[in-house]
Amino acid sequence: MIKELIRKEIKWRGREAVQLTNGIVELIMLPAGGHLAAFRFLDLKGPSSQNVLWEAPWPLCDPDDAWSSEKSLVYGAPEAGRFLAGYTGHALCLDYFGDPPPERVAAGLGLHGEAAVTRWKMLDSPEPTSGQCDWVADLPLSRLRFKRKIRLCEGQSVVFVDESLYNQSDAEHHCDWVQHVTFGHPFVSNDASTVIASAQAGVTSSIAYGDQSLLPKQEYFSWPFVRLGNESEVIDLRKPFSSDGEGFLAGVMLDRDRQAEFVLTVNWKLRLGVGYCFRRDDFPWMAIWEENCARQESPWNGTTRARGMEFGTTPLPASVNEGVPDKRVLDAPKGCCVPANGKKTARYLVFLFAVPANVQSIEGVVPEGDTLRIFDAEGKTLLSIPANGCEAFLA
Repeated sequence: MIKELIRKEIKWRGREAVQLTNGIVELIMLPAGGHLAAFRFLDLKGPSSQNVLWEAPWPLCDPDDAWSSEKSLVYGAPEAGRFLAGYTGHALCLDYFGDPPPERVAAGLGLHGEAAVTRWKMLDSPEPTSGQCDWVADLPLSRLRFKRKIRLCEGQSVVFVDESLYNQSDAEHHCDWVQHVTFGHPFVSNDASTVIASAQAGVTSSIAYGDQSLLPKQEYFSWPFVRLGNESEVIDLRKPFSSDGEGFLAGVMLDRDRQAEFVLTVNWKLRLGVGYCFRRDDFPWMAIWEENCARQESPWNGTTRARGMEFGTTPLPASVNEGVPDKRVLDAPKGCCVPANGKKTARYLVFLFAVPANVQSIEGVVPEGDTLRIFDAEGKTLLSIPANGCEAFLA
């Protein structure tokens, strides 16, 4: 296989898409909504080359298309349906996370904000052989402009993502900025997978999933264990899909002692892993949710398995955040503020790795120089992933 850098426009599940590849990995992005839809190895055979991001099991359509009653039958009411119609893999929640505030409802917006239901524009430069893809999304209701620069290097399984948020108003803008990353079946399964994160204190949702919730409501915990009602049993959140017909939502504060936070998902049978590494200054929180065949309404239909590990500027969606005392989940700030006519930036890495046969557990990852070092509970290096300039990129 020729290991060259290529960017080209393709079709993915019937939708317009852009493929970025270096012959080692492939990343597929959707202009409608800006989703990162697929990420996989190209040089591995069989199941090990599958997409590691969650693919929605329902038919997808572009969320910026006109809404209709027929679409409501497939995706539910437009308040959530417009987001769900295009949602797959890694979405962006901006400028709010969760249900819309009243003024956004009046403007016709729904779940998770304007960016995920907006058509993004791919900029013309640089050249298709540069391994780079630049995007811009204009959000007129929020008076924001969002830019995302995605870059691959030759011969490496790491994607460098550089994002900028521009405030186009004369007043400072307070918002949420959340990377809605979702993993799912078949890459993630109960008997083969582990989810690892640089998490500390957390709290479960006070409202989500109701009688179908795996976890007790508003329970404070230390990652990864959550006590159940009788306090003799605990749920390990590193283990996905432990109880069919149930789901959960929780928020965790990420490790205050780390400059670069992480989330890793490993399938031990496939010996395949995927990870994100990002700056704590950008994203100090992670919302964790799981759907395990609990939701019966469209489009979930009681058949969907998905695990969200959503790092961002807030631990829980806005409607759930209210009433959560900061002192119980320590002292990380919530939300972000973009200065009047100013900007904020964020950076993160997305990477794939093959797990050596002798590796049986993984504790975390740290960027060091030009490599991502994956280590065990004793801090011993298990493998190193080449990533040119990764430590400086996340500094």
